Amino acid sequence: MKKSLLILTGHTKGLGNAILERFLSLENTQIIAISRTGLEIQHPNLTEVHLDLSDLAGLEAHLSKIFPTGDFDEVMLVNNAGWIGEVKPVGKLHPKGIRQVMNLNLLAPMILTNAFAKAYSEVKGRKVICNISSGAAHKPLAGWGEYCSSKAGLAMFSQVAAKELSDSGFRVFSLAPGIVDTEMQAEIRAADESDFPALDRFKSYKESNQLSSAAEVAEKIFYLLTHSELFPEVLQDVRNFKLP
Repeated sequence: MKKSLLILTGHTKGLGNAILERFLSLENTQIIAISRTGLEIQHPNLTEVHLDLSDLAGLEAHLSKIFPTGDFDEVMLVNNAGWIGEVKPVGKLHPKGIRQVMNLNLLAPMILTNAFAKAYSEVKGRKVICNISSGAAHKPLAGWGEYCSSKAGLAMFSQVAAKELSDSGFRVFSLAPGIVDTEMQAEIRAADESDFPALDRFKSYKESNQLSSAAEVAEKIFYLLTHSELFPEVLQDVRNFKLP
């Protein structure tokens, strides 16, 4: 039976939790799930790592504990953890907040991708890195300076990594999950309209049932990860492909 490994960040809620639930339904997939807090789930295939990914020194200290050795036929990394940051215009941002968003949304995924590529370069089977980006990586929104910038950086890093790692058999994706009904959307709707001019539009997404469910998006991400050969481009958007 094929032995698989999934390393997933931000697994305790929202999209990350839906991805976790999808992979927990499989019999032979070992899961390393990383978040600040844990779910305390008792499952033979799950190991939770309690780690604040915005603390880069702590992340570096834990790297040796995140990547298990084993005879894996398939390895997958999903950098899902992220934060919208302060929904405020430039001039009202706080240095600490800028640092936290960049650490969590960009620098931690870069560090984990680098370590993942090093740890599993010799694996002969499927090797997939999926960085959860956003449509905001390619579309500036007033009030989202931290978020747009961090996700744009992640999209570019993913494209560079895809070029560099292709000869070693890795597939790298920067995936926009669309507008998902999660706590982050609730945070966005709680913003001050003077800081976020698009507030009414984001409220209307919820009111008109235009938000995708986390489970629906997780199923599409699962398909991407397990059928990576069907997706030749690095930049992907779940709204552009349908399940068979």
